[in-house]
Amino acid sequence: MPAIGRKRQRDLPQINERIRFPQIRVIATDGEQLGIMTPADAITVAEEKDLDLVLVSDKADPPVCRIMDYGKYKFEQEKKNKEAKKKQHSSELKEVKMRYKIEDHDYMVRVKQAQRFLKSGDKVKATVMFRGREIQHTDLAYQLLERLAKDLDEMAEVQQRPKREGRSMMMMLAPKKQS
Repeated sequence: MPAIGRKRQRDLPQINERIRFPQIRVIATDGEQLGIMTPADAITVAEEKDLDLVLVSDKADPPVCRIMDYGKYKFEQEKKNKEAKKKQHSSELKEVKMRYKIEDHDYMVRVKQAQRFLKSGDKVKATVMFRGREIQHTDLAYQLLERLAKDLDEMAEVQQRPKREGRSMMMMLAPKKQS
């Protein structure tokens, strides 16, 4: 049980009384170095300005602390993290299913669907399903998937060649890197 308490303590940011070093280097809000002092003295200086003492780097010798408004600092960090998350696009896996006896128009619909998925940066899993005795025609399904790969050649690269999995045959396509 005490280990959980210690872990929580470690997750908390080291500010004010939580800073446990004999000597620290203190930097003011404007970036001016106030020198090396004890944490108690630094906290006194910070409290006079109605600010917090925040540990910036514990790797330095002595550790570096900055006098700042911790609430504002935390808000800015969260804002930066949110912006970084917005710019990050996670690619999903989208699936295009068909049968080996697909009509030309339906095939073109699947091609357009796959193009739309690839344009939005998602990977595409093309699946040809078999029913009953259709499983004998894996060569036709293979040809269909190869045709799809050829039709999507300018915007997609084949990540996994067509292979049979149970009662279906599948192929993976990934969007080509923009250069």
